Amino acid sequence: MTKHPTLAALAADLDAGRTTARKLVDDCLARIADETGEGARAFIHVDRAAAREAAEAMDKLRAIKAAPSPYAGIPISIKDLFDIRGQVTRAGSRALDDNPPAEADAPAVARLRRAGFVVIGRTNMTEFAYSGIGINPHYGTPKAAYGRDVGYVPGGSSSGAAVSVADGMAHAGLGTDTGGSCRIPAAFNGIVGYKPSQSRVPRDGAVPLSFSLDSIGPLARSVACCAVLDAVLADEPVVPLVPRPLKGLRLAVPTTVALDELDDAVRTAFERALKTLGGHGAIIEKVEVPEFNDVAPLSAKGGLTAAESYAWHRYLIVAQGDVYDPRVRERILRGETQSAAEYVDTILARKSLIARATARLAPYDAVVMPTTANLAPSIAELADDKAFTKANLLALRNCTLINMIDGCAISLPCHHDGEAPVGLMLAGVNGADRDVFEVAAGVEAAVRG
Repeated sequence: MTKHPTLAALAADLDAGRTTARKLVDDCLARIADETGEGARAFIHVDRAAAREAAEAMDKLRAIKAAPSPYAGIPISIKDLFDIRGQVTRAGSRALDDNPPAEADAPAVARLRRAGFVVIGRTNMTEFAYSGIGINPHYGTPKAAYGRDVGYVPGGSSSGAAVSVADGMAHAGLGTDTGGSCRIPAAFNGIVGYKPSQSRVPRDGAVPLSFSLDSIGPLARSVACCAVLDAVLADEPVVPLVPRPLKGLRLAVPTTVALDELDDAVRTAFERALKTLGGHGAIIEKVEVPEFNDVAPLSAKGGLTAAESYAWHRYLIVAQGDVYDPRVRERILRGETQSAAEYVDTILARKSLIARATARLAPYDAVVMPTTANLAPSIAELADDKAFTKANLLALRNCTLINMIDGCAISLPCHHDGEAPVGLMLAGVNGADRDVFEVAAGVEAAVRG
């Protein structure tokens, strides 16, 4: 897979005059338009004219030393569930085709623009963000960056975001994460994806999946890239990321749920990464986390995601249910069978779960586990509904553990060159975002060399 530059490298090139924003945009547009690539499936809409105009504006501002940030002019892709002024927000569906164009950018999009990032286009996604696989029957399914001759799923729901970054069609992507939707596609495409503490980035202007679990995060090529984007999205100053020394770090490896049913290649890459970290002086502690046993029962009837998505979709699905992806429609409709009392019980049970898990995990510098239990399956094999359901649950399982305890987490590659991509997830309790970035930066340097 081609190695594409980080945000820091691009910013340095722009500052030194080795490239221009217009050139970066034109190069990305050329990759999107390449008929041998995945652009037609990774993007639902491409902002060609607007992106070129924005790039030229950033070049003019940089020429008079008035660029809004070092990253001004760098192309970024936007997941299709975010409002962009003047565009219809379809959330990867056909059911919203008749909606009016958005009157304003979503706050997350506006903050990226304010820093000078150039919106290159809207990326494909699982319809209404409801799966960790990334298949979309309406707009096609982009193939993951690895093994294009076979055609592996890109991971979801931020499928096009990950493929756009991995293929150099954008230099970062804006995604969302309800149960892994930034981290799973990052893992399947060999890039980095971040899920922040939920309250860190405003969720206004984004089509919701679960009000309780949705969070907004970046997909990019390094831990430092994601840290930059996270700061912009959280409306905080971008400060240098100092990797935390590995020696003496306490890293918790949960033996409850998170290590069950791992694909052999996932287990091999994960254990190799742990051995590397231990060799650098990290203290690897295998710990039971009984709270993780509570997560699956809370989703027995579709959990918070089904209940809350049904509340949002209940009128639309009556009017246009035949337009929905049947697999998505089926999952949403599970919320119809939940009673108000069951929903309240789930909310209260989750509150207890968060408190107990936070107390157990707070003493550690990070929690470490495979991002997904499985490698990316092929698109062809998931034509079977049973195979799809099994693969989807395995992909979502570990990431969902962190969403359910209201934590923050990052996925970074831990496979070797030539191997199928495997993600290593580092997680922290709510509010530990900066700690997770510092630990992840140290881990990345050791694991990726």
